[in-house]
Amino acid sequence: MDIKLAVFDFDSTLMNGETIDILAQDFGVGDAVSVITKEAMEGHLDFFESLKKRVANLKGMQESRAKEICRNLPLNEGAKECIASLKEKGIKVVCFSGGFSFATRHFAEILKLDADFSNVLHTKNGVLSGEVGGYMMFSDSKGEMLSKLQTLLGVSPKETMAVGDGANDISMFKHSAYKVAFCAKIALKNAANIIIDKQDLREILKHI
Repeated sequence: MDIKLAVFDFDSTLMNGETIDILAQDFGVGDAVSVITKEAMEGHLDFFESLKKRVANLKGMQESRAKEICRNLPLNEGAKECIASLKEKGIKVVCFSGGFSFATRHFAEILKLDADFSNVLHTKNGVLSGEVGGYMMFSDSKGEMLSKLQTLLGVSPKETMAVGDGANDISMFKHSAYKVAFCAKIALKNAANIIIDKQDLREILKHI
């Protein structure tokens, strides 16, 4: 095994669900947002446009409530064990998420990740403004960030594993020898060389 860097998506990969859908459900706009999420993850909508549309639906939500929800999201089975095992092997483990820092920063500490890169829900006077910014706004953001990280760490694509579930993870696969589709949409499965349909992240360890 020659993996030195492992990059995980967060929503529906490390975590069981889509953060924005869970926030929207709590705020009473779940149906409107989940339809857009499904289309975006299957690759039928531009990721940037879909993200802006979905976050706009959260305008007026209390920041404290959003943080509370994000810190209590359910991890997928085997997440802690999988990450711990990778780190024991000396692998750097990072999370790239089109979701939000309210969640990824919290779970990066719990899972002892080396870093997390995600988007930021803009807040004003204690409520969400409906605006979003950050590292992962576009469909190719994850691939671009991975390439930068590889340069910084001196790691090659041959030494890289990327794990995701949706169409916006395809860009990571272009820079990874190990392309893991975890309980994934068909668009990502078509780009993968490791496909896992059992919802247990420990399954990844069998392939490396």
